[in-house]
Amino acid sequence: MNGAPEEQASDQSRDSIDVILEQWRRERPDLDLSAMAVFGRIAMVARVAEAAVEQVFARHGLRQGEFDVLSALRRGGPPYTLIPSELSATLMMSRAGMTNRLDRLEAAGLVERSLDPADRRSFRIALTEEGRRVIDAALTEHAANLARLAAGLPPDDATALTRILRGLLTPPG
Repeated sequence: MNGAPEEQASDQSRDSIDVILEQWRRERPDLDLSAMAVFGRIAMVARVAEAAVEQVFARHGLRQGEFDVLSALRRGGPPYTLIPSELSATLMMSRAGMTNRLDRLEAAGLVERSLDPADRRSFRIALTEEGRRVIDAALTEHAANLARLAAGLPPDDATALTRILRGLLTPPG
């Protein structure tokens, strides 16, 4: 939006962000609030999506973090095995947090640990058959759920939004 005034919403398309912005404009007319409009709506969309996504994962006995681990193993391809440091790096999380997730997944029979034959001080995490069944079912429902959430967005708008959001996530320079 580059500081340009945001498009004024018609009465029919007004949302809670419009109300908040009007209140701030009244109280602080000196501020450019266009970025607040963008990020406020991104946050609202994220909350709606997060709730819908959590429901899908719960139906499969998973939490978001557990889904992430199973996904990382599954999308890596056969033999669906990684070492914990690779999982931590892929998921951008600490090894301590990874250990807790792995403990829960192992107790549920979705992954198994084994000593790494190349380095007996380390171990490998492998997706079990049950883990593969669970992640495949969860991913199928997750993809359909996200498609349902995005169904009101015309394809050209979805493409533009993807480009715009990528731009927000890519540091300048």
